[in-house]
Amino acid sequence: MQLPGRRPLPCDRVCYLGQVPPHPAGALAKIDPLPEQTHPMKRISPPAAFLLLLASAALAAQQPTATPASATPLPTTAAQAPSRDTSFIDEQGTAHVTRVVPVPTTISSQAQLALGRPAPDQGPPQSLAERRKGTDAYTARARVAWSRLCPNQLVEDSIAGVPVRIVTPEGLTEANKDKVLLNLHGGGFNSDSGSYTESIPIASYTGVKVVAVLYRLAPEHPFPAAVDDSVAVYKELLKTYKPEHIAIYGTSAGAILTAEVAAKLKQLGLPLPSALGIFSGMGDFARAGDSIALYALRGLTGHLDPPEAGAHDPYYVATTDPKDPVLSPIYSDLHGLPPTLFVTSGRDMLLSGTANLHRAYLNAGVDAHLVVYDALPHAFWYDPMLPEAIEANHIMADFFVRHLGK
Repeated sequence: MQLPGRRPLPCDRVCYLGQVPPHPAGALAKIDPLPEQTHPMKRISPPAAFLLLLASAALAAQQPTATPASATPLPTTAAQAPSRDTSFIDEQGTAHVTRVVPVPTTISSQAQLALGRPAPDQGPPQSLAERRKGTDAYTARARVAWSRLCPNQLVEDSIAGVPVRIVTPEGLTEANKDKVLLNLHGGGFNSDSGSYTESIPIASYTGVKVVAVLYRLAPEHPFPAAVDDSVAVYKELLKTYKPEHIAIYGTSAGAILTAEVAAKLKQLGLPLPSALGIFSGMGDFARAGDSIALYALRGLTGHLDPPEAGAHDPYYVATTDPKDPVLSPIYSDLHGLPPTLFVTSGRDMLLSGTANLHRAYLNAGVDAHLVVYDALPHAFWYDPMLPEAIEANHIMADFFVRHLGK
């Protein structure tokens, strides 16, 4: 794919379990991007200009320690980038591979440009304070961008002592005033990257009010603080709304939290909501899936460390058993959970986690649906500039509309 103003490059290049070479440059994002974040199994990585994922994508990041500049490896250059596929399987079965991956033509031109946006594969780690500052700055801009497309009224409030953002879509009808959506935002469990980007479009496309829970964050408040806050808000909503008129959903850390809250509600014997939305998540803190070793936050672009043994994200998990049935719902009794929509994408670092939890839901007899978008990275639906993001948000919204008040 030849990009405007750039010399033609044949394809994206990636070396799995090694360095990830830079990609050809794409068009500049119209919304200033957020510094890159990391999954529980990765260190917090260097700032990256990321058009597609705004920090929700991260899940929980391990707090970095200071690294001397002299000890930081230099980014891979074009001259060093691999130009052919290689593969070696060691005695433990670990694959050491490189793959030369073209930009697919099956996605929109906007997505093709976004996939070609470069990011260094090496650099100094980012502190949690820096990431939170960048996330807060991004979300303020994202609120404006999404509100241009989806007019709304947004107020800050608290429910059951928990801070929330309440998004009311323009033109809320009388028929929808008895319905509500509960959003559990993404952001790595240690920041808020999604309370605007996940709530504003869904409120608009469903025509239903969204309550976004600003739950307590790790590492200051590890598991189960976020679950407790979310359950408290849900219990309070039950005083006003019928459970069949409530749906719960989230992206990334919020998707994980959605599954955790569903497991906790079932454990407590509380009425379950009408539907769940698990958008790029997982349900197993004890075992890593395949995709976490293949993709970084931006898919094939940016820094990626080989996964390490042990429980994911010690700052969120803390002293909890990684196989605790609420922390890791894949080990819980999933029978009787409400209809659930799973959404992920081909270069999503949580593709495996999402697919594995979807399969567990199916095996438990849950009415579970999975949508996978080709090629796109983690939580691409945060980006209002992508046609696929608009489509994905409509698919999510249509699912909730079908199940609210059935």
